[in-house]
Amino acid sequence: MEISFVRVSDNAARFALAGAWPAFANSLRREMTSGVPTLAIEDVRIYDNTSVLFDEMLVHRLGLIPLRTDLRSHVPKDQCSCQGAGCPACTATYTLSVEGPRTVYSNDLIPQDSTSGPVSENIPIVKLSEDQKVVIEAKAHLSTGKDHAKWQATTACGYKNYPVIAIDEHCDGCGMCVDECPRGVLGTEDGKAVVLPGKLEDCSLCRLCERACLSASIGSEYSIRVNPDPERFIFTVEGDGSLPVVTVLSTAVENLKKKATDLEAILADVSGKEKP
Repeated sequence: MEISFVRVSDNAARFALAGAWPAFANSLRREMTSGVPTLAIEDVRIYDNTSVLFDEMLVHRLGLIPLRTDLRSHVPKDQCSCQGAGCPACTATYTLSVEGPRTVYSNDLIPQDSTSGPVSENIPIVKLSEDQKVVIEAKAHLSTGKDHAKWQATTACGYKNYPVIAIDEHCDGCGMCVDECPRGVLGTEDGKAVVLPGKLEDCSLCRLCERACLSASIGSEYSIRVNPDPERFIFTVEGDGSLPVVTVLSTAVENLKKKATDLEAILADVSGKEKP
């Protein structure tokens, strides 16, 4: 298998996965969506809340704030040496104390460790009127999207088969397929339809070009064929900022590798063969 990036930034990436089957591509998507751990607020102690939000609603909004996560310095509570008591290695602590009239934003959430602060400073939490205030202490820990969506490292993660467009020599360059293509993938050159440079990956496999070609031709022969490559996929991933997208991908791959190794060991035990 081979991964090649088309474009990449901290919060978004587009890459091609080659030499894989749909089952693996979907496993990779699921692992990036729900198998990569991030920090999220789970426990909140409310000292004062006279805002318009009920305590439960306020805690829910706090839990959905993306937090910067360093997987090298944090571990899940069930794997921590403190046995879940809440040490700095497994728990990030925050305080918030605001009095109105003003809007409470995510930058009012003060982290004990500056490396675990909110990803964005201007996420609104609640609007306070005169004499209203919110005073809380919050604790965040690592978990995955399998437990709750607030621990998902990605906001969008999907893939499609890599398109394969074949234009045969019978093409007369009528331009019908070019006009029908909704994404501007096709053009004409030297009296024939061609795939424009850098546009192939934008193809959505809608096959409107095939229908246009058939309607303009005599008989039932296509001059253009669009098919999915069964062993090549295009992934588009967007993160919430808690982790760089490249870290999300590499962590997901490592998780899949570990699961495969564990499964191989279990099958070896069941069959009575020597473990690999």
